[in-house]
Amino acid sequence: MKRIFKCVEKYFFIVILLAVIVSLVYPSSFQWVLSKYEGINILNLLLGIVLFTMGTTLKVDDFVNVFRNPKEISIGILAQYMIMPLIAVVLAKIFSLNIGLAVGLILVGTVPGGTASDVITFLSKGDVALSVSLTTVSTIISPILTPLITLLLFGNQIRFNPMDMFISIIEIVIIPIIIGLILNYKWPEFCDKLKDYLPAISSIVICLIVAGVIGANKQAILTSSIIIIVVIVLQYFLAMLLGFGVGYLAGMDKKQIITVAIELAFQNSGLSTGLAKAHFPNLSQATVPGALYSVWQNFAGSILAYVFRKYF
Repeated sequence: MKRIFKCVEKYFFIVILLAVIVSLVYPSSFQWVLSKYEGINILNLLLGIVLFTMGTTLKVDDFVNVFRNPKEISIGILAQYMIMPLIAVVLAKIFSLNIGLAVGLILVGTVPGGTASDVITFLSKGDVALSVSLTTVSTIISPILTPLITLLLFGNQIRFNPMDMFISIIEIVIIPIIIGLILNYKWPEFCDKLKDYLPAISSIVICLIVAGVIGANKQAILTSSIIIIVVIVLQYFLAMLLGFGVGYLAGMDKKQIITVAIELAFQNSGLSTGLAKAHFPNLSQATVPGALYSVWQNFAGSILAYVFRKYF
């Protein structure tokens, strides 16, 4: 059983590509992902599971690392919440994206870093402790910064309630992480045993989210696929390149530079999809960029991890 879970974790990019193919051929197969059960939003529940698994891997020492590396953490967080949103805004304007796709793209830029960055950093021989600290800190402050930056970027162009988004992120992100953290604190041995299975579980859940969103927006994706895919690829590689630049200019070592670049490019795209669906229900295409970004970042990240490990 453990081998199967390890295989899913190792070949995640293949699993997610298969999920995308199935969702495009049989879009109704994953309709349940975007539905409700007994009044509970299934998409948000799935996101909560991913963040809960992250919480079970965290310890107090991970937060202590923030104070051990204040320079690197500060630079990484500033880059996360300044560079990524600006990249999204510039690309949305250059390619004249409609308001739905623009909202989705900017949400990809304003959400915190994704947990997959820690895995890719490990595979790339980067600074894993720094990666975990950056992901944790960016996630914890996201209830404030994600709604605030989104509001600042859109102004009066669209109507949404930043306070409602703040509450959503608390429910989807912070509460599951805290539960996982408490579980790890109370029963560390049990959580240690779970580490062999949780990455694969998170990967499967992310695949379900991506498949659900892509299946529900099949027509929108097929009619605007070339443009939005080009934008997603550009957003990812621009973030990676600028991450390298920021790390280099800040005088970081090689491992830290690689880590900052990966952290900047890897976003919690599942969260951006959930926020788009919850807070911009009239913009159906707003969920598309997050789903596509999730596919691309994991596919490209797996390849880049090999390149970093072999040549850097």
